[in-house]
Amino acid sequence: LDVSLGQHVEQGDVVGAVGATGRVTGAHLHWGMNWYDVAIDPQLIAGPMPK
Repeated sequence: LDVSLGQHVEQGDVVGAVGATGRVTGAHLHWGMNWYDVAIDPQLIAGPMPK
């Protein structure tokens, strides 16, 4: 993870790197967003991810 708690990020900023740990079938990056300690769907803010 390349950002800190409370750090402001903008579209295009690098926030982390992909990896493969545990029982996975390929490299991936898991990310999420919280608003006042409630988990929200990041796509509500970021929009759909490019294919």
